[in-house]
This record gives sequence, C-alpha cells and structure tokens, in this order.
Amino acid sequence: MKIFDEIESEVQSYARAFPRVFNRAKMEYLYDEDGTEYLDFLAGAGTLNYGHNNDIFKPYLLDYIQNDGITHGLDLHTKAKAEFLESFNEKILKPRKLDYVVQFTGPTGTNAVEAALKLARNVTGRENVISFTNGFHGVSMGSLAVTGNSHHRGAAGVSLSGTSRMPYDGYLGDALDTTEYLDKVLCDSSSGIDHPAAVIVETVQGEGGINAASFEWLRNLEKVCRKHDILLIVDDIQAGCGRTGTFFSFEEAGIKPDIVTLSKSLGGYGLPFAVVLFHPELDQWKPGEHNGTFRGNNFAFVTAKAAIDHYWSDDAFSNDIKAKGAYVTKRLDAIVEEYGEGNFNTCGRGMFQGINCVNGELASKITKSAFQKGLIIETSGADDQVVKFLCPLVISQENLKKGIDIVEDTIREICAKIDEMPEDNCYFDDVRMAS
Repeated sequence: MKIFDEIESEVQSYARAFPRVFNRAKMEYLYDEDGTEYLDFLAGAGTLNYGHNNDIFKPYLLDYIQNDGITHGLDLHTKAKAEFLESFNEKILKPRKLDYVVQFTGPTGTNAVEAALKLARNVTGRENVISFTNGFHGVSMGSLAVTGNSHHRGAAGVSLSGTSRMPYDGYLGDALDTTEYLDKVLCDSSSGIDHPAAVIVETVQGEGGINAASFEWLRNLEKVCRKHDILLIVDDIQAGCGRTGTFFSFEEAGIKPDIVTLSKSLGGYGLPFAVVLFHPELDQWKPGEHNGTFRGNNFAFVTAKAAIDHYWSDDAFSNDIKAKGAYVTKRLDAIVEEYGEGNFNTCGRGMFQGINCVNGELASKITKSAFQKGLIIETSGADDQVVKFLCPLVISQENLKKGIDIVEDTIREICAKIDEMPEDNCYFDDVRMAS
C-alpha cells in the first residue's frame, strides 16, 4: 500500500472504503493479492452488469486483439463499429420502436451528458435546463451544473449556471405530484424560471439515494415537456443496460425521451464507452462540433455487440433480472420489517435497490462490517445514508442470497449493539429517537 500513500492523490474514494490491493476478478467475485475472495455488490458503480471477465465476451475481445483489430480510430468507420450499430439497432432500438440516431462521445458518462445538454441548447436556442433535487449527472462543468450534490458542486470552484432545480418525485411528500409544480412555474411568466431547452432526469437516482420515480410521475413529466415544447433527456447511464429489468429504465413507464445518455455497462466488459441517442430531427450538429480523441472505443464495440447478441436477443435475461429483483425486494422488505423500528426503509426497483438508514453513520457501519465478512457494498445518498445493492445482473441466485445474508447478519449485529448501548451514550441517539 506504500506506493498509493506516497504518490496517489487524496481524491481517491473507493480505495478508502475498501483498503485492499485487488489483482483478480471473475463474474461476481473480486480477489485481493492475498487471494481473499469478496462478493462484489459494487460492480464498478454499475459498469459491470455482466460481471468481471465474462467468458462469453472474452474470446471475441482476445480474437479481435490477436488479429490486429483497430484499437483507436477517432470517428472513422470501422468494422467493429458497424457490427455494434447493426446489433444495437436490430435488437435494442427496433424492437422497442425507438427511432434514434447514435452519437459516439468521449468514453465517460459525463461526456455523454455534456453532449446531450449542448445539443438541446443548440437545437432549441434556449439556455436553461430543468434538473432535479438529488440528481447526479457527472462532475465535468455542464454535468455538474445539473447535479444536486453539494459535495461535488462545491469542488467546481466557479458558479454553476444555466439550470433550474425542481423537486423530484416524492421530494415534497407522496401526496404532491411535483410535475404539477413544474407545469405551474412554466405557465407563469413571473415565476422566474426561464423557458428551458430541456429537462434532464434519472428514472432511478443512483448517487442521489436510489430514489425511484413512479411510472405515473414519469408519464406526467413527459406530458409537461410536450405541453411546453421542452426536450426530455433521460440519463440512463447507471439505471440502463438492464439494471431495472429492461434494457432502458424508462420502458415500463411507456415514455419515449427525445434524448438518452448511456455509458457504464454499455461496453459489456467494463470498457469505457458512452453514447447519446436522439431523434433524427434533432441531429443538427455540424461536423466535429462535439468531438473527443477517444470517441468510439473499438474494443468496447466488440464486447458491447457480444453482450447485446447474447443477453438481449430475447426476453430471457430481462425476465431473469426481474425475478432476481423481486427476490431482492422480498428480502430487503423482510429485513426492514424485522430490524427497522424506524432505523431503515427500502428504496429503488429491479436490481437497483437499497436500504435507507436513519443516518450515514449507521450505513457506514453496515458496509464496513459487511466488508470484513467478504462483501463489497457501497453507500449513496446526500449523507451516504443508503446501503446500495448494485451486484452484477448475472450473479447466481446462491451468491445473491449469500450477499444479502451478509448484510442481514451485519444489521442484526449492529441493532443488537444499539439495544445494548447505555441510555447516556449519544452515539446512536438519533437512531433511538427515530425508533
């Protein structure tokens, strides 16, 4: 660990939570240099939906490299790109009746968001973008402006403008549909909200605390956008590629966004890859107007195509994710019912769920203890108060049960310690008050 302490920046974060040197990984497992095995419920923050070093993809990648396939090609036409586009169009877009063109951006999700925001502003001639409380869209400047988290926004060093924040679904309580509030301010010329170019939204807010918007709310949001001639952008970077049970997280809501951003698990193998999808009439870019040296990763084209061909040629994989998601819901609901007492509740949907704890300190104790038991699992939310279940979608049922069992055992032990704490100990005062 010495070399990391000596020259790696203090900006590192996951390495602090999981202080081991890892050197091997397979499907839902990570191994440190001592050979210790860990179940991975972090999955590259949603980048490894298909697991580590998936044997279905590996031969295609090795064969491509062995045959001197194009590694870097800017935005040149390559055979690997053509084959990816064909599979993506035939097996993802057409079956869902989605008429989108594909823009290859720089390889990160935040670059896809930057391109989406720029496109919306260029097409409409407007600057303002509506974003939502607890939303997270990346840490480059444009993406950061539509991100709610103060920790990330505070690192910008400059004022972040061009956006108006609105309350997400449930932010003001279950009784109030916040799309009605959005409609109201857009109808009122004195609301102080400039007519926006676009609305950007996550159907499930990953970093914001696994907040899942209801399908009705999403449909109402789309209606407001159509009423006011506003482009609807769905940021599907973490919630997409099957995480909620369908390839796109918005499918079950029945909406059709104008613009969609994808990254993370799109590349299949964990390789960097990002795209923006949008209606053809919005394709008003001038050549090279949004570019990047690494737009289009040919290695990722190969493994992305393999992922689509194997997992998305029929409904079997989607149905398997939904069944696993139902199991996660059942288990987490049972844990909360057994140990909740005001300390916990559940959130999310599909294979994108969490246990919302009364505070970040309690969530941190759970994840640290789980790590000691061989489970890598992180927290999210404004105060890191949500224990975030983000395991690979290909995880075996046995290991899915094993990972949740570890969390349940950890919560049982921590709750027992809370009950044993003397009344004058303030460590868990807010937990007791919530109980």
